[in-house]
Amino acid sequence: MSESDTGSRGESDTGLRARLVDVGVELVAAEGVQALTLREIARRAGVSHGAPRRHFPTHRELLSAIAHRGFTDLGDRVGRSAPGVTGPRRRLTGLARAYLEFALDNPGMYELMFRHDLLDSGGSVLRETSLPLFGVLADLVGRVRPEADARRVAGALWANLHGVAQLWHWNSLQLATGEQQLGPLLDAVLDAHLGPRDER
Repeated sequence: MSESDTGSRGESDTGLRARLVDVGVELVAAEGVQALTLREIARRAGVSHGAPRRHFPTHRELLSAIAHRGFTDLGDRVGRSAPGVTGPRRRLTGLARAYLEFALDNPGMYELMFRHDLLDSGGSVLRETSLPLFGVLADLVGRVRPEADARRVAGALWANLHGVAQLWHWNSLQLATGEQQLGPLLDAVLDAHLGPRDER
């Protein structure tokens, strides 16, 4: 094992694994998904281009570990999105706002997280982070609309929020609607999927 593969400080394998992911997180934030090559991550981490393979046998596994960080961050934001709020409709509003803010604050990571064509989407690491978030969404939808298929409505709501995030990032919604604030559009999305607002 060369010094370039372990770092000049005798970095442990665990430390190198974390550093490769850290570099990937920084790279996707700065340059987007297209910059996340194994060679570039290794170069920025200061190791040989083959070193990442010891920890991530495939490119997909490394990208999945990077995306996992994004899901963890999003989960933390969702958990903090509606402190003290008990009504499911209001909690859903906080969750949806946190989701959109995350997407707009982290466009590169946001794209990576949902590019399952690039990720090891069958792996337990992503399933442990992404599916519970969808479960929270579906549970709240079911409490607001107990008569509906909660997972189907939650899927449609998620797709709508994802589209809003992308179109807002591209400035398309501002041009088409004249809106300069996301709030009214978010209210319209929630009303469309959950029905008219009340005090729930």
